Amino acid sequence: MQAILDITPQQYQRHKIHTQDRDWAETNCYVDVWIELLHALDLDPMAAMSFSLTQDFEGDQWTFFKFQLNELYDLYGLEVQELVIWKSLIENIQEQVALGRPVLVELDSMYLPDTAGTAYHQEHVKSTVAVNYIDAENQKMGYFHAQGYYELSGDDFVEVFALPGAKTKMTLAPYVEVVKTRQQVKRSKQDLQQLAMKSVMRQLQQLPTENPFIKFRHQFEKDFAWLLEQPIAKFHEYAFVTFRQFGACFELAANFLEWLDADDASLKSVVERYKSISQTTKVYQFQLARALNRKKMVDLSAIDEMAKAWQYARDELTQYFAAKSL
Repeated sequence: MQAILDITPQQYQRHKIHTQDRDWAETNCYVDVWIELLHALDLDPMAAMSFSLTQDFEGDQWTFFKFQLNELYDLYGLEVQELVIWKSLIENIQEQVALGRPVLVELDSMYLPDTAGTAYHQEHVKSTVAVNYIDAENQKMGYFHAQGYYELSGDDFVEVFALPGAKTKMTLAPYVEVVKTRQQVKRSKQDLQQLAMKSVMRQLQQLPTENPFIKFRHQFEKDFAWLLEQPIAKFHEYAFVTFRQFGACFELAANFLEWLDADDASLKSVVERYKSISQTTKVYQFQLARALNRKKMVDLSAIDEMAKAWQYARDELTQYFAAKSL
């Protein structure tokens, strides 16, 4: 068996972001897995969340927000590289884990025990996990996923890697990244905040120039008419790439700014606006589901209010960091 961190699911303590009462218990698979992996490496993931400020409507979905690899290197000394799967998936993972490198790999949630009650043994859903240990001989694997650290074994191990005897057939290798930790550095919170400030300055250059909620409102009016003719399962897919993405992202943005400077009055007002977007989105998503079940049009004023909150937050952020750069 190869292992990187000496941990078990029973004794692992999740990061506080996954233990607090939140609007969005989970964000997306890539962000959640990095939160827990950084935390397990004794690094503070809050410092690398400036990406949450640049959420935009991309025309048919909202930005699938992710940790930026250059920031993971600048903040923590972690080098992330794509791993080419040229042997079998399990062989390449074994070799990298043996070198002390966590492996981020897209696997089928159908065989991930932590998704019990949703996808586990029910439906095929791609999700990113970070492999911490793997024991091919005894068919066991320890992995970070969603809100914590878990293990899988037996038939799930056979199926997730499409080993001989599996019902699953792996026709294409998944996207895989390897985390090289040889230059890992642990910085003080003050040092991380200073680096994060610089990162925010870069991110502000990528802020949407047009209010994304105004763009989304126009598209959503058309989409809602289409959704009325679709099964409710299609709405859940739609909600994941729209409401779930911007709702969870702006909650993270509020968390990040609180971590950056919880005492500044200007940032507090921005935090309040981002939290209002998160909270409104959570409620609105439930209202939409009910409206679709009843085949009724929904009030769009909530999106208008979110547009106002976003514009205020954008203007305040721009002014705040412009003053900081003087």
